Amino acid sequence: MNTSPTPNVAKLKRNLGLWHVIIIGLAYIQPMTLFDTFGMVSRDSGGHVPMSYLFALIAILLTSISYGHMIRAYPSSGSAYTYTQKSINPSMGFMVGWSSWLDYLLSPMVNIILAVLYLEALFPSVNHWVWVIGLTALMTGVNIFGSKVVAYFNSWIVFVQIIVIAVFTYLIYTKLSIGLHADGTLKENAYELWSLKPFWDEMTSVGALITGATILCFSFTGFDSISSLAEETKDVKNTLPKAMILTTLIAGIIFIISAYFMQTFLPSDPSIYFEAVDETQAEILLLVGGSAFQAAVLGFAIVTVMASGISAHAGVSRLMYVMGRDGVISKKIFGQIHPKFFTPVNNVLIAGAIALTAGFISLETVVNLISFGALTAFSFVNLSVIFRYAIRDKMVRNVKEIFSYVVVPALGFVAIFLMWLEVDGTTFSVGLFWAALGFIWLGIKTRGFKAPVPQYREEDV
Repeated sequence: MNTSPTPNVAKLKRNLGLWHVIIIGLAYIQPMTLFDTFGMVSRDSGGHVPMSYLFALIAILLTSISYGHMIRAYPSSGSAYTYTQKSINPSMGFMVGWSSWLDYLLSPMVNIILAVLYLEALFPSVNHWVWVIGLTALMTGVNIFGSKVVAYFNSWIVFVQIIVIAVFTYLIYTKLSIGLHADGTLKENAYELWSLKPFWDEMTSVGALITGATILCFSFTGFDSISSLAEETKDVKNTLPKAMILTTLIAGIIFIISAYFMQTFLPSDPSIYFEAVDETQAEILLLVGGSAFQAAVLGFAIVTVMASGISAHAGVSRLMYVMGRDGVISKKIFGQIHPKFFTPVNNVLIAGAIALTAGFISLETVVNLISFGALTAFSFVNLSVIFRYAIRDKMVRNVKEIFSYVVVPALGFVAIFLMWLEVDGTTFSVGLFWAALGFIWLGIKTRGFKAPVPQYREEDV
């Protein structure tokens, strides 16, 4: 009988409460992104941005409920990877986790690219690699020291973002209340201050609303990053489901209210008001608040995208850790926790190294690839609820169970499927190529699919 003592293996440390987790999620979502996306969504939705936000909120809220169910069943940092692995099939779980890398691994890079764009506008003579390397080092350093540091770092940033949005919305309200037109002319009763037109009118197209919602869906992706903090959260089975729903609702309310006033103030074709419809933040801030307001908010925007990047960086390092701990990728590299910092330092450094490629890749390319990974994860989390609770556990004995474990996740899946229909063809092809690489690796790892897919024992989590 082996009586040797069990080695003291470092694990993730549970030190996050409800509001710590909500703050990390809101920082990832980055509420001020509504300024960046307004022009393109107004164009694609036919001038109904708040309605597109409402559709996206419903789809994400349904999916967040599914995430909550799965967190209670599997309180692991593996998120959609673990849920699919345990509920549907280990091989399918690996493929979902592999595809999710396109979301998690590239998300920090988006924020680096945005921050560099803002900094180059302020300091055009500085080589962009100075910003790429410096910002990546900051993001990596904060994550090495732990998730609670991430939460404290992000708290004041989220608070200031909400203040900026509130001031911006109030400025629009004061203009509308006196009939001030977006082009600067004063027209009495030019617009109805309270109207359903930003949501629906005789020209509304459901297809256009879904197209707009497809873009806006990814404004909410911070809610799913919360699930990667499962092994660092106190009372995880109660805290994380609440945090996911609250994060989604708080962000959705902010987005819809602000977008309502923006759309009321700017009801026409956005190309009339903006030179760059796909990058409206700078122009819309100038139009509403003037040059001083614009300069102050753009300067702060650099900090907000870094907060979002830090949260994204934390999420991907945890996903890599769980997959490494399982052994589907190198356990020696990815499946280790630092004994001093209680964080997956190797993964944080690897994610930081990949973020350095932000100096070579365009924003559009990265965002499109992220969409493939995010939609894959959302789809399979909804399906996992049905497979785990309705099919495996037979929890369809009454109306409440049928509604919770069949109707809600099915509606969530359908809503996400409608988003899939709007994915760019090139992105879909690249995503399938990435999935094919994962399938080949899985075949190698399982010796031609003859051996079982490696898994970490659930009772050890």
